[in-house]
Amino acid sequence: MPLRLPSTGRALPLTALVLATGLVTPAASSGAAPEDPASRLPRDAEIARMVEAVDPRGVQRSIAKLASFGTRHTLSSQDDPARGIGAARDWLYQEFSAIAARSGGRMTVEKQSFVQPVSSRIPVPTVITNVVATLRGTQAESAGRHYVVSGHYDSRCSDVMNATCDAPGANDDASGVAVALEAARVMAPHTFDATVVFMAVAGEEQGLYGSGYYAEQAKTNGVDIQGMFTNDIVGSAEGENGEAPGEVRVFSEGVPTTETPEQAATRRSTGGENDSTSRQLARFVRDAATVYTPRMDAMLVYRRDRYLRGGDQIPFLERGYPAIRFTEVHEEYAHQHQDIRVEDGVQYGDLLKFVDFDYTARVARVNVASLASLARAPQAPKGAGIRTTRLTNDTDLRWDADPAPDIAGYEVVWRDSTEPLWTHARYVGDVTEYTVEGRSKDNHQFGVRAVDRAGHRSPVSHPRPVS
Repeated sequence: MPLRLPSTGRALPLTALVLATGLVTPAASSGAAPEDPASRLPRDAEIARMVEAVDPRGVQRSIAKLASFGTRHTLSSQDDPARGIGAARDWLYQEFSAIAARSGGRMTVEKQSFVQPVSSRIPVPTVITNVVATLRGTQAESAGRHYVVSGHYDSRCSDVMNATCDAPGANDDASGVAVALEAARVMAPHTFDATVVFMAVAGEEQGLYGSGYYAEQAKTNGVDIQGMFTNDIVGSAEGENGEAPGEVRVFSEGVPTTETPEQAATRRSTGGENDSTSRQLARFVRDAATVYTPRMDAMLVYRRDRYLRGGDQIPFLERGYPAIRFTEVHEEYAHQHQDIRVEDGVQYGDLLKFVDFDYTARVARVNVASLASLARAPQAPKGAGIRTTRLTNDTDLRWDADPAPDIAGYEVVWRDSTEPLWTHARYVGDVTEYTVEGRSKDNHQFGVRAVDRAGHRSPVSHPRPVS
């Protein structure tokens, strides 16, 4: 039978048993009005040390080195040892390999190469190479679960087809590659239940080709990617509209790119426009930032990408994987996709001097906090549903049990339909059914997340209607 507890105007106090497990603090069950559920998330001391280990000097070194190759255009030289995309590729492979040497054998590095056929921005068949570092998970039940973080290492100037002009690409997107490198560096010595992939992709400016190839290979091979982050233009707190040193935008789509007509009909009848897996991933990032980087906010933007624009998360979305994009709050367009020049007293070009390394390091900390928390947490519960057999003002929930050995139980979360974030969380124990009495599915959005014995929470699963 479903577990039932009486309804109150707030989330119920958690039991003494739950308190004994360390899942919450006594303050969280004091009877006060429900606070942001993120405030109940545990602060894993080892994850906190990883976050603190992010070094702006390392970020600066990576961005400066990438900018030093002159251009990293996808069509530039692949065999010049000092200039062009080939030189950048080889340096990245060396960097990831040095990081992997400190992983105790858990990280492997590869050059994932393929020939891209002729297209509108590829005039001749061209070899494109992703540099991929994979840190394998150590829990047998979770190692197949993957989380991916990337930046693109190709660059461009004003003419997207000009492969010889100087295009240092310091912000777009050496900054994002530096985030992936720094995340790999601080996470490699540690163990995680799930697998984390750190990569630098090419071909983004020519058509998202590198990320598209990786995503397609993953889909073909049945890789279980439960979250993908792309960091693209994360190098400056200052832009055309001012400064935002304590924020980074996190873009996430609501209606899934791969939604079928049947799924669309269900979404329209249940109001699930704001509860895709990508949006739950973005909310998880926001919660992780609240816990581990209180001076750096994940500013959620409920849109797939910037207006009419795109990035390397899109090929993952197109294949049904949850994916989000990190980008600075105020972009400076004089420093994006521009020939280096001074015009009317304005310096154009994506130059190293315009990058704020401390800001990029703060973005890296949000990435590390989120990736490490995801890889140590359980997966989002599968089979989540709201039972529709009873016409009632209660809400009957069910989900599948997680097979991981360290599952402690589950939390039910909810919010008013107009709220952007989860506002209530209730620990319900190690059960797979629960009735929230007196709270109607007509008036609220519900979700469920798994909790392990260390207190790590999974992303939320949004339930579908079930009988």
